Amino acid sequence: MPSITEPKLIAGNANLPLARSIARRMSMHRGMSVTLVDARVERFNDQEIFVEVFENVRGEDMYVVQPTSNPANDNLMELLIMTDALRRSSASRITAVIPYFGYARQDRRAKARTPITAKLVANMIAEAGVDRVLTLDLHAAQIQGFFDIPVDNLYAAPVFALDIEHNFKGDDNLMVVSPDVGGVARARELATRINAPLAIVDKRREKAGEVAEMTVIGSVKGKKCIIVDDICDTAGTLCKAAEVLMEQGALEVHSYITHGVLSGPAVERVEKSVMKSLVITDSIDPTEQVRKARNIRIVPTAPIFAQAILNIWGGMSVSSLFETDTLVPIYEGLYVRS
Repeated sequence: MPSITEPKLIAGNANLPLARSIARRMSMHRGMSVTLVDARVERFNDQEIFVEVFENVRGEDMYVVQPTSNPANDNLMELLIMTDALRRSSASRITAVIPYFGYARQDRRAKARTPITAKLVANMIAEAGVDRVLTLDLHAAQIQGFFDIPVDNLYAAPVFALDIEHNFKGDDNLMVVSPDVGGVARARELATRINAPLAIVDKRREKAGEVAEMTVIGSVKGKKCIIVDDICDTAGTLCKAAEVLMEQGALEVHSYITHGVLSGPAVERVEKSVMKSLVITDSIDPTEQVRKARNIRIVPTAPIFAQAILNIWGGMSVSSLFETDTLVPIYEGLYVRS
């Protein structure tokens, strides 16, 4: 049964534009104004984080919108402290809406004497008082099992499929490419949605951050290649993969990446690369440099997050949002199917 209270949003400083967009979309769906709860999230002179909530949240169903992106530690602490403030203010349920889950790449012990930081972060979030987590394209699916609370992991693939259908109408010359063997499942899912073949770029690393050799598994000659992955950090691997695909005879290379971390020289590399376009979501607040880049385009996640929040609040299925057809009315006006 739906809760008698209305869902209430509160946001930290990590991605305020996305939080406001989610509130606007929820207002459209609800037919009534949904605004962010009035609060302040500030820092003292020594950079300690302080949170004060100015509205009554007793018995309310609260949704904290806060990706744990760069600066990851500050944004994570904001999330934890906001949760503590809400728990001590007697909120009935607290859902952490984490569009980008930081530390997700530290999901296993790749070497001796290294941490599994994703598990540590999961413990911290649950211990702070979060009752449920809503996120997008976790780097590794098993991270859901690190939590002892429910985790809803949304997928960008259906949104990307809509975007591809809109921008490559009737083009039967597409090929989806996984930039590494580990991302094959993600790439196969998108390939199935758009009815395209699949190729793989096998990469060998000499050391972290450097790619020594790349081999394309599958013929990409004469194809418009779409590289799909969950994270683009420094863009070195992505740009190198695009070069290798063009050398193998690809007509064009486009990339669809969920989380545009784009640190260091990433934007400059993308602009100078052979990639015709890089499509990212706004799970991480794009910098001005990213927004101005000639070949980077941003697709919104507010519609899918707004609907997921309303589904959780109303006790309805979130997995229905895994289907492209379900998202057509949600993204109405942005993408029109022919």
